[in-house]
Amino acid sequence: DPMSEAEDRIRILQEGVRAEPDDPVGYYVLGMEYAKLQRHLDAIAAFEKALRLFPDYAAAYRELGKSLRDAGRRRAAQEACETGVAVAQKRGDAQTLTELLVLLKRLKEGRG
Repeated sequence: DPMSEAEDRIRILQEGVRAEPDDPVGYYVLGMEYAKLQRHLDAIAAFEKALRLFPDYAAAYRELGKSLRDAGRRRAAQEACETGVAVAQKRGDAQTLTELLVLLKRLKEGRG
């Protein structure tokens, strides 16, 4: 059953972040898994934790923006994307920068 498999993955990832509480990637991966299950508030919390640990994590801003959007918090989603754009520019992360700019444009236009 796909739902119980997803719950198992989340349990394993939660154990991982408990074992490695200072690893931002663990929270990022956990957030991605929550997002797949439409658990937007859990995803937001996980991405925010990743960003507290590693404020230059451009991809985490992108995913935080998506989860905030999906939770109906469009203004906060725009702010996350704007911060992510600055981080991606600073780090020379062209791929994530492009994705953030597309997401930001859609948010500003009121589309997805």
